Amino acid sequence: MALSYKARRRWSLIILIVGLPVYIVAAVAFIALFDRPPIWLELIVYVALGIAWAFPLKAVFMGVGKADPDEPQD
Repeated sequence: MALSYKARRRWSLIILIVGLPVYIVAAVAFIALFDRPPIWLELIVYVALGIAWAFPLKAVFMGVGKADPDEPQD
């Protein structure tokens, strides 16, 4: 079942305002579980986690910045 344009806009806003900060705190807490790794390894982990959150949510964010395709054109 595909999400409508309005539903995708709402979900993308919720994800960016609530979900992304929670994900950032979880990533920092995950790194804090281990002894402080070398800075290069920490950087690689943060970059990988920073990219990894977007792939499962790609469908939600597709076309959100464009005009509503269901809206009548004038």
